[in-house]
Amino acid sequence: MPLTVVPEPPADDCPMPASASLIDQIVREGARKMLAVALQAEVDAYIAAFADERDEAGRRLVVHNGYHQPRELLTAAGAIEVKAPRVNDKRIDAETGERRRFSSAILPAWARKTPQISEVLPLLYLHGLSSGDFAPALGQFLGSASGLSASAITRLTEQWKAEQRVFADRDLSGVDYVYLWVDGIHVNIRLEEHKLCLLVMIGVRADGRKELVALTDGYRESTESWADLLRDCKRRGMRAPVLAIGDGALGFWSALREVFPQAREQRCWVHKIANVLGALPKSAHPAAKKHLAQIWNAEDKEHAQAAVADFQAAYGAKYPKAVAKVADDLDELLAFYDYPAEHWVHLRTTNPIESTFATVRHRTKVTKGPGSRAAGLAMAFKLIESAQARWRAVNAPHLVALVRAGARFERGVLLERHESKDAA
Repeated sequence: MPLTVVPEPPADDCPMPASASLIDQIVREGARKMLAVALQAEVDAYIAAFADERDEAGRRLVVHNGYHQPRELLTAAGAIEVKAPRVNDKRIDAETGERRRFSSAILPAWARKTPQISEVLPLLYLHGLSSGDFAPALGQFLGSASGLSASAITRLTEQWKAEQRVFADRDLSGVDYVYLWVDGIHVNIRLEEHKLCLLVMIGVRADGRKELVALTDGYRESTESWADLLRDCKRRGMRAPVLAIGDGALGFWSALREVFPQAREQRCWVHKIANVLGALPKSAHPAAKKHLAQIWNAEDKEHAQAAVADFQAAYGAKYPKAVAKVADDLDELLAFYDYPAEHWVHLRTTNPIESTFATVRHRTKVTKGPGSRAAGLAMAFKLIESAQARWRAVNAPHLVALVRAGARFERGVLLERHESKDAA
């Protein structure tokens, strides 16, 4: 059955329930009224804050000034008409000499779409929806196609490309990334034979917040592609991370040893478990998963090493290749145990990248991806930028700075430094 983006009209014998349209109308009208109340309250609070500021004649400098022209706003509830109150602010900025302006935090000037709608557009584009399909696909759902024309979407994609280029050239000397997650994400390109390989790096700042560090297109996650990205980051002022987390199959590790040799390595347990299970018969998977969980979820490194010995004893004779996948990378698999116990859950896997790109990794076969590599890169950038606003800081964020300072942790607990009484 061919893929369609516009729902076909219901058959004559299956009319659309009138209640569905009524519900939509009620929701949109309720959203319109609530937004109007919120905008009025915001303006009232702004005016009240400067009620004491008056001119020589005793007249207020900040007053109501009617309403702006109505405009249509696309929201998750559909298209609603907005009539925002206007403010006349006669105060003069002492630094610029210009009049001050009221700026709504709820409804920015010229906004035509809510952030949720803006987040959906790059995701749909990345999934393969062409610029000409947005209006018919979303127009009926939202009740309006305003701002969704092919030319509007094209302008948005060009804007996203420009934002991605600015991001890729920004200075990194003022930010310290202590932990670093890396992975390669493959996206289909509609107009090209080869897939787009996105090289993604997400870091943890010294204050514990997660942040996108770099995003670029590479060639099959090769060592040279990763080295080019790391060299570029270093040139722009990036310090070496204390610990990098990624899949063992990446060419990233050779590049990391070349550019930032002082950084330690942690292999992703999700990828490692998949590799180990691939070397075992399916009948052995349930028991093997339990053995592996006892390693990565152990109380401390000593218990993890004991669990590795149990795994080798259980599977070494019959499945030496599966055991070797753990034994050969043991130091890199257990590196996270040398850091705060509160951070272990974050350092064992590349989950921050995996969860962000889950929808892209599981895209359906009917979509063929963005039309060009530049468009795919820009869409991925907007996807991460949207997701980044919802990322939470790592557990015990105050310990991240101690990790950068070289503090030692034993069994996940900070070792206190005791000065010798005999020290000079």
